[in-house]
Amino acid sequence: MKILFISPTFSGAGGIGPHAFRVSEKLSQEGHDIELMDTPHIPIKNLKNVSFSVFGTLKALSNSKTYDVVHAWNVPSAFIMKHIKAKKKILSIHGIYSEQVKMLHSKLAGSIVTSKEDQVLDWADVLTTDSKYVQMEYKKKLGKDFEYIPAPLDPKRFVNIPDVKKNQKQVVYVGRDSFEKGTDILKGIESKIDGNVKYCTSLPWNKAMEILKASQVFVLPSRAESIPQSIKEAFFLKIPVIATDVGGVHELVTNNKTGLLVAPNNSTELLDKINYLLNNIELCNTLANNAYEFITKNFSWEALLPKYIKLYES
Repeated sequence: MKILFISPTFSGAGGIGPHAFRVSEKLSQEGHDIELMDTPHIPIKNLKNVSFSVFGTLKALSNSKTYDVVHAWNVPSAFIMKHIKAKKKILSIHGIYSEQVKMLHSKLAGSIVTSKEDQVLDWADVLTTDSKYVQMEYKKKLGKDFEYIPAPLDPKRFVNIPDVKKNQKQVVYVGRDSFEKGTDILKGIESKIDGNVKYCTSLPWNKAMEILKASQVFVLPSRAESIPQSIKEAFFLKIPVIATDVGGVHELVTNNKTGLLVAPNNSTELLDKINYLLNNIELCNTLANNAYEFITKNFSWEALLPKYIKLYES
């Protein structure tokens, strides 16, 4: 099959782009012909997605190819997907897009996106998400049916992460340094944490994983999420997780079993849980072992690749 992938990026430490790239690799190994659409954008926050959609649409209009499948990996990509000739069109959404725009930009921008969201989703023949939470919210909000297809974790990516000395009392954050990720909340309590904090916000993935592997606790203080890949990575490396109970986080973190959950925007609770875990090695080990078993059993490529192949071939 000839398949076109559309995403603002296919690189980086986390997010939808690297996931799309990994799916493309697996599909190529299965014999499919995968093309990644390389589209420029203006690297300015309020212009990035708009410029990507505009430049991508111009590129799509000049593309005379017909594909078996075109897969847009976020809402801005859907504006490009609309103009691609394909027998089947797939749109994947990780998170509630209108809520993300409202949080990151303004209520006005969020309301504009909300008014058009229903129409944009109708451009796709199939809608997918990696989160049961997102699946449920879009069904409730717009009556849309999404296929739930989780993003796998590939153990082979970790082969080159070196063995490192464990830094007791080291707390680590891995992800973007942005408002929705709640890094300001963690920074606000940093001076009261019974240890040191490392922020992996702009490092290459391998280096971020090396620091994560050397840490005692991983903290994700997000205000909004779908299913964070960083939690899966911490689970695989057996680093106990403390995360806010937002979006689909609870689909990974079962409180007091695979990690600790805290309420969003609650710096006092977050601080208490961090210091509690830093001083409880036995609980750290229990959470880490439970989380590792959970992630290897439920989010392997062996378990999930057949779902992706069915998505494209059915």
